[in-house]
Amino acid sequence: MNRVTQSNLLKIAAVFLVLQTLIMTLSPGVRARTWETDYRWSQWVALAIWGFFTWRAHGAILKRLPDADPYLFPAAALLSGWGLLTVWRLDSTFGARQAIWLGISMLVLYLGTRLPTTLDSLRKYKYLLLTAGLMLTGLTLFFGTNPLGYGPRLWLGCCGVFFQPSEPLKLLLVAYLAAYLADRLPIRLGALPLLYPTLLLSGIAILLLYFQRDLGTASIFLALYTSIIYLATQRRRAVLVSVGFLVFVGVAGYYFVDIVRARIDSWLNPWDDPSGGSYQIIQSLMAIANGGLEGRGPGLGSPALVPVAISDFIFAAIAEETGLMGTVGLIALFGLILSRGLRIALRAPNLFRRFFAAGISAYIGIQALLIMGGNLRLLPLTGVTLPFISYGGSSLLTSFIALLFLLLISNHLDEEPAPLPRPRPYLAFGVFLSLGLFTAALTNGWWAIVRGPDLLMRTDNSRRVIEDNYVIRGMLLDRANIIINSTEGETGSYTRIYKYPDLASVAGYNHPVYGQAGLESSLDEYLRGLKGNPASAIWWNHLLYGMSPEGLDVRLSIDLYLQYRTDQLMLDHHGAAILLNAASGEIFVMSSHPTFNPNQLNEIGPKLNQDPNKPLINRAVQGLYPIDSLVNPFAIAIHDKETLDEDELKNTYEALGFYRAPQLRIQVAEPLLNAEVKDLHVSPLQVALASAALSNHGTVPAPRIATAVNTPEEGWIVLPALGTSFTGIQASAADETAESLIVDGESYWAHTGSAKGADSTVTWFIAGTPPNWQATPMVVVVLLEEDNARLAEWIGRELLVDAMNP
Repeated sequence: MNRVTQSNLLKIAAVFLVLQTLIMTLSPGVRARTWETDYRWSQWVALAIWGFFTWRAHGAILKRLPDADPYLFPAAALLSGWGLLTVWRLDSTFGARQAIWLGISMLVLYLGTRLPTTLDSLRKYKYLLLTAGLMLTGLTLFFGTNPLGYGPRLWLGCCGVFFQPSEPLKLLLVAYLAAYLADRLPIRLGALPLLYPTLLLSGIAILLLYFQRDLGTASIFLALYTSIIYLATQRRRAVLVSVGFLVFVGVAGYYFVDIVRARIDSWLNPWDDPSGGSYQIIQSLMAIANGGLEGRGPGLGSPALVPVAISDFIFAAIAEETGLMGTVGLIALFGLILSRGLRIALRAPNLFRRFFAAGISAYIGIQALLIMGGNLRLLPLTGVTLPFISYGGSSLLTSFIALLFLLLISNHLDEEPAPLPRPRPYLAFGVFLSLGLFTAALTNGWWAIVRGPDLLMRTDNSRRVIEDNYVIRGMLLDRANIIINSTEGETGSYTRIYKYPDLASVAGYNHPVYGQAGLESSLDEYLRGLKGNPASAIWWNHLLYGMSPEGLDVRLSIDLYLQYRTDQLMLDHHGAAILLNAASGEIFVMSSHPTFNPNQLNEIGPKLNQDPNKPLINRAVQGLYPIDSLVNPFAIAIHDKETLDEDELKNTYEALGFYRAPQLRIQVAEPLLNAEVKDLHVSPLQVALASAALSNHGTVPAPRIATAVNTPEEGWIVLPALGTSFTGIQASAADETAESLIVDGESYWAHTGSAKGADSTVTWFIAGTPPNWQATPMVVVVLLEEDNARLAEWIGRELLVDAMNP
């Protein structure tokens, strides 16, 4: 029965890995959406190595350990193959090294099946083995190195071959504790005589790791010690003492050890420093979010964006490409190994093998929980490896040796299990580990599904930039479908082109280094194809290509001819101009100067933030200015007088909507309220909307700038205004005021005002069509950051007359 079960499970593992390898091979073509590309073939070598050594080890287990647990080796083989392909996908050089170590580990397993299942040598030489492990680990204090050339010096090595003694030391500690307790417990010693030798040697190991700054492994040692002592002595006090000690060490380390403080800070407050100390965990969470439910697909994600993805963050790399479904399967495999390991412990024929099997299960489970919890921000980062999966020869070899011991212990044939008067501690420990794995799965779901959309929209998510290179972004068009912004190039090297760069402060930009701004940012979901496309199309593209569908074109209310005329009139001046439909709120012109050329962001980007002219600010909606005498016609329309007391002025501002920012599909500044009511600062857009009431019988319209989106199923559909229109002035009063402001010999009303700002005087000019105008009612607002009424009037008049006479 064991033979059939193990063989069938290995076949399932092989099918899974073959499919993963095949998808990785095709992934370059899938990403480029063409068959004419270079495919990945090298990972088939890794699969062949895995297959050969797995087949040989499988045969040895069936031949020499016929009664061994049939689930352990298939689960470990699948995890190791999964890890090997992931490492190879991330870096083929490290993947080749991992393949060699996997071969060595499987060879050790193959040869180790010849060992006696009693493991008497481990029990007999427990002091010698642990002392040797401690001495090797101690040598790293003097001769330690790091394969990367920097970081903690935890390895011993020469000639390109490195070994980390702290990895097998974990297993040696477990073997020592199991052997010692199995020998001493039957004597029924008191707690102190029983435990002080274990405390001494375990304490030395933990101190060594502390001086090495290998705090993650030190934490594992403490957890292993606590687990084995609890299972052996069945004293809950050991757990409480160890937890208290761990909390004490953590608090002390926070205040006295820099690396502990940094890791705890990045765990508790990662969003405070996303590009510094918390960069790793933020990128890990983004990778998990990018994976979502079903993942981007092997070879189709961007896990290399996560630092040390082949080792410390390999769980996040797997989560990005296989999604929540893949990571739940991975967690289930660890759950299977832990459950079978504890079952082996309960059925072991003597105390030594029982404690040893339970300790090995604790070692695998605790280390897996620590690294997965660190990747998920469930626990602080520890820097340990994920058993069987992470890159690292020492870790992989130790994991397979641990697996070998479990197989040997499980192969006890006709031996009866040792007596176990109280199995409750084993049950409690199993429940604890199971809850840990379940919590990891839930947390994974939280980041992948619940928080995923928010994380993926962050401006520091570089995966959006990578996707922009492969997926065409929707165009921004003017009201006549003339292109404003578009995407050009070939798959893999698409570039955003700005056809009318003078509109940069409004239309914005989408740049791999400087992020997004303007309408490119506020309309990103449409332009990226995440909104407006059928949910089935979005899901299919994510499943098949690991990316979004093609973006959708958005039509703006902007009239490029009038926009160009305005920009020419505003050239070499600081200020803003707006022309809008007084009835519908559609914005025909939104001009802000000085501006910049987004096509040249690579060259000018570093200087823009420091530019005293502030070209990045859209003065039309983000600039805030005093109004002073500009309010006079509105005061007359509402209160029938120009001079207002404070309450009347406040009521006027409230009626015109000056106390709230307009709702528009672009970033709009909130009005600036000062101690004195008359010192209110508003944006030109707010003034334009209030002015529209004079040409629209007292109604203030809701502004619109994005008017329609071109969907694949329904064609152009209207994007409604975000706000609603409201009555700001009584219709008769508005009409009467507009009539009184009509310029002699002209067919429009106008008013000029000025106000003193903090640094200089600003000039306002408002004008609009009369109430009886039979065509489209329009208003224009010109704001100049200078005292120049004549220029403001000329710009506004030229623009309005041009719009009234197309």
